[in-house]
Parts: sequence; C-alpha cells; structure tokens
Amino acid sequence: MRFAIAKGVLLFGEFTTKAGRRSPYFFNAGLFRDGDSVREIGRHYAATLDAAGAGFDVLFGPAYKGIPLATATAIAFAERGRNVPFAYNRKEAKDHGEGGTVVGAALEGRVMIVDDVISAGTSVRESIEIIRAAGATPCGVVIALDRQERGAGTLSAAQEVTAAWGIPVHAICTLDTLLSTLDGDAALAGHRDAVRAYRAQWGVAG
Repeated sequence: MRFAIAKGVLLFGEFTTKAGRRSPYFFNAGLFRDGDSVREIGRHYAATLDAAGAGFDVLFGPAYKGIPLATATAIAFAERGRNVPFAYNRKEAKDHGEGGTVVGAALEGRVMIVDDVISAGTSVRESIEIIRAAGATPCGVVIALDRQERGAGTLSAAQEVTAAWGIPVHAICTLDTLLSTLDGDAALAGHRDAVRAYRAQWGVAG
C-alpha cells in the first residue's frame, strides 16, 4: 500500500467511481509506468499468489491494464525460479499474421486472471469467456486492490465474482489495508476520516 502511495498510483481527494459514487481515494494501476514500479508490482502479485497457495498453469492479462501486470507477474515468478507462461487478449480480432484475439501462450489447464481492480466485473466475465472458449479453466483472479465496497447488491464486486463463477479473488491490498496504513502514518492521517466515512457508507465485511 505504501508503495502505491509513493508511486502516486493511490491518490487522495474527490473522485467519481464507475458506480457514480464520490470516493475519497482513487487507484490507477496505469501509473505503474516505469521499469522499477512495474518490476515491484509484479513481485507483489507473485507473492500474493504464492501466499494464497494458488495453483495455476497460465497467467492471463485482460486488455489493457492487465497486459503489463500479467507480464510483470510472469517475470517475478521467473525471478523465483518458476517459468510461468502468460497470455493476453486484443480488443479487436486480428485477421492477418497469427490472427485471433489471444496473444502469447496457449490457454490451457488452469488459468489465473491478473487485473488491477474489479469494478463491475465486466473484464472478469469477458476473460472467463475467452478462457473457456479455448478449452481451459479459469481458476481465480488476482488484483492489486479490493475496494471492499458493495457492487450491484449487498456483496462486493470481488464477492460477486466468486458467487457468480465459483472462483477465488486474491488481492494484494484491500480497503482494510488502506485504513490500517492511514492509522499508522501521521502524514496520511488527514485522509483517514473521509476514507472511514466512505467505508461506513459503501463497505462490505470480509
């Protein structure tokens, strides 16, 4: 969490989410935009999957933000001594060269989806459709931040993914992690009340 704040990926202020909510913080993984930060976030993804004991055969990064994240995660696993294949999709099918919408390794066996956050779950649904169409099995999703706020109903967007498709969602950080960070840092304490109020209004447990 401190890494994301230091890199300016996690910002504080007034932002409007996709759901139209006024949020006191915003996470933009697109701001992991230099070699050092991409290398580091990849290591966090790999560590999160290892800590969860998540079994998988291939990493899949949905376009667009998932592409560098899956690539960085595969590199991080290579540093750990495990050579992990990865793939990603195009937004539009290519009708020349290798063709198709999927680039990289073949989607086979158990496929782990690597993304930044889950908002409406659209990216996850599209990824699952692509993976299943290839004859592989989606086995989970790993994200940088679980906002732990209600989605369409009483569940969070991450909980909705698990309920709908029966796959786990692993998160490097959560809103609870953010609050703990704010509690322990006097320089960030000025944002604490706004984030707590947002959690009280829109948050879910777990």
